[in-house]
Amino acid sequence: MMEKNNMSLIPIPNKFKFTTKEKIVMIIIMVLMVVGIIITWINYIEIARTNAEYALAQKQFQETIMKEQEEAERKRKEKLPNLTEEGIQNVNHIYSSDTKRAFLTFDDGPSSNTNQILDILKEKGIKATFFVLGSNVEKCPETVKRIYDEGHFIANHGYSHVYDTIYQSPETVLDEYNRCNQVVRDAIGEQEYNSHLFRFPGGLNGGKYAEIKNQANTLLAQNNIVHVDWNALNGDSETTKPTITYEMQRIQETTQNKQSVVILMHDAEAKKVTVEALPNIIDYLKEQGYTFKNFYEIIK
Repeated sequence: MMEKNNMSLIPIPNKFKFTTKEKIVMIIIMVLMVVGIIITWINYIEIARTNAEYALAQKQFQETIMKEQEEAERKRKEKLPNLTEEGIQNVNHIYSSDTKRAFLTFDDGPSSNTNQILDILKEKGIKATFFVLGSNVEKCPETVKRIYDEGHFIANHGYSHVYDTIYQSPETVLDEYNRCNQVVRDAIGEQEYNSHLFRFPGGLNGGKYAEIKNQANTLLAQNNIVHVDWNALNGDSETTKPTITYEMQRIQETTQNKQSVVILMHDAEAKKVTVEALPNIIDYLKEQGYTFKNFYEIIK
């Protein structure tokens, strides 16, 4: 008969024996540890996911900002006239067109009348061209900024409008242009702005200073500046007290049988009647089949 294995009879020390209560506590601790590990892992995954979403959101935000900046820069550059050879040819042939078109141009402003003119143009959905005087730009910079912001073309009429000052020499004409151009830049907050478009006070042709004007026109062209006069007008500078009836008559007379008209008007302080006549002038031109243009479409 084989002897029994004495090892099975070795007693287990008490310190390795657990009561039912202790076993339950251990199980609870282990369960809590597992739950803690799971929660920690879930939190880690959630943090990682949140960080990834945040990084993606940041990237998308930065891309949106960049696109907005690019769009703003594109629009800014669109409003900076760029005189190309095509633009020069467009100006040289401004009075020729296969279709009926009208350029509303206002000289000698801005003034208190200009804001009322802008209100009318906005209501009618028309863009015009303003040949501003630098001396008046300094008086009404906010109005000049409004002209620019609302998409009208700001052209150059010199600084002083004092003939003896402007027409001393070809160089003084260019100086007047540059001085006006700088105050326009300051008013609109755009130091790259240059209209490249000048209207001689009194017009280019004829008069006491005809020779100086012709020489100045050559000098302006050498500095990438073109000039434009007009081939129609509302007569607001022909008499000291024009009426709406008179202005309408002059518009009808001077636009008759013309396809492309550059209309001379004024928005100086004394030209209140032009403000009053403007809605009628616009309506008449529309009835005659004209579409309205400004020099952004000419100087590209």
